[in-house]
Amino acid sequence: MTAVAEKVVRAEGARATRGAHLSRKRRLFWPFFGPALVLYLAFLVLPTVATAVLSFTSWAGAGDTPKPNGVTNYVQMWESDSFQYAFRNTLVYVFLGGIGTFALAFLFTMVLRDMRGGKIVRAILFFPNIVAPVALGMFLGFVFKYQPGKQGLANFVLEHLGADAAKFLAPSNVTGVVTASLIWASSGFYITILMAAVDRIPPYLYEDADIAGASPWQKFRNITLPMTWDVVGVAGVLWTINALKIFELVFVLAGPGTYAPPNQAWTLGIYVFDRTFGSNATPDFGAACACAVAMIALVSVLVVLLRRLMRRDAIQF
Repeated sequence: MTAVAEKVVRAEGARATRGAHLSRKRRLFWPFFGPALVLYLAFLVLPTVATAVLSFTSWAGAGDTPKPNGVTNYVQMWESDSFQYAFRNTLVYVFLGGIGTFALAFLFTMVLRDMRGGKIVRAILFFPNIVAPVALGMFLGFVFKYQPGKQGLANFVLEHLGADAAKFLAPSNVTGVVTASLIWASSGFYITILMAAVDRIPPYLYEDADIAGASPWQKFRNITLPMTWDVVGVAGVLWTINALKIFELVFVLAGPGTYAPPNQAWTLGIYVFDRTFGSNATPDFGAACACAVAMIALVSVLVVLLRRLMRRDAIQF
């Protein structure tokens, strides 16, 4: 057999092997993909479609028949003071809370990179994220408690410093308190994500920057941030989604022992809860679904805008 014939035989054998491999992959595709697709459709797509359909109806739940009412739910929702408060507070948590959280996360990222025992500090900062939001809200409720003669920790410190005790959890103040609490509780999670991205940056880049006399801020702006930009974008999307779903922390802090917090402290999640279970013992699932659709639309718009704003060519290293 000539050398050319041997090459032809080997090429045909390689093609046959690749063909058999692809055939096996195709046979395994649906057994693995099918169950995941069924679960995705059953627990995500279909409920979302049903929510959108029910948002155009008036429905009091079991025992009642959904009655189409057009866009009435959306009009009434937008004109409602409760929704206005909920929408405003949710945006405050998304934007102000996000700015504070990432500013703190970036600050700790700059400090912990060269800090001895940084991994231990990172684990301590992550601790609030493993505590249930309800338990965290109860703890912060004791910290910010206002009760003359039996003050919480925050007012106890204020009084011993000669200042007047403050009503931190009053309806007009609770949004600021929750925002600060979110920044404190959430920053550890994003510090962990950003530090994982920083750990993959080649050390020689920082060594060259040290030789050139770069300050910590210059190293962060010219090395750390560009090299972790894709991770920062993903973290921003995670924050946006989580901030729009805030419920337990506000519910526990702003309305302990009550059916629901005062309207001034509501979020979109609490608005859905109120319309679902009915503040007047009359559930309105149509209105709840309308707010849920508004939440889906809002998170979709914010995530798309964020991805577009943070789109940048990947840096190879």
